[in-house]
Amino acid sequence: MNRQIKFRAWDKKTKEYFHISELWNSGTNPECFNFDGWTDNFGNKGRLKDIVIEQFTGLKDANGKEIYENDIVKYTAEDGDSFLAPVKYFAADGYPAFDIPTAFIPYWHFESNVLSAGMAENSIEVVGNIHENPELLEEEK
Repeated sequence: MNRQIKFRAWDKKTKEYFHISELWNSGTNPECFNFDGWTDNFGNKGRLKDIVIEQFTGLKDANGKEIYENDIVKYTAEDGDSFLAPVKYFAADGYPAFDIPTAFIPYWHFESNVLSAGMAENSIEVVGNIHENPELLEEEK
C-alpha cells in the first residue's frame, strides 16, 4: 500500500486550519514565495511566515481519523492507563519518522516507535492539536 502524501496548514493569524490546496488555488504564484511572504498574481502580499505546514503521517487513529504532525493523541494501554502527547517529525534529530516525544511518555517501555506500536494495538486516538488545544498537554505535565 502506498502512503498518501498530503498536508494541512495552520494560519497563526486567523487561528484556523486549511488545506494546502486552498493556498495554491488562491491565485498564489509559487514562484513568488520568499522568506517574508508571497505575492499573488494580482500583486497582493501574503503572509507565508504566518502559516505552519503540517504533514499527514499516513496513519489513521482507532476511529479512522487521519493523524497529522502536531496532532495531540491519546495512547491507551490494555490496562486502561493512558497519556496524551503531540505527534512530531524527528528528521532533524537523525530519526526520520513521525513519533511521540519521549518527554511525554510516562514510565512505559516501548520496543519501537511509540506511534507505530499504538497503531498496531489500535490504542491511538486523535484528541486535538497543539494550536487549538494546548491545554491538553499542560494537563499532562
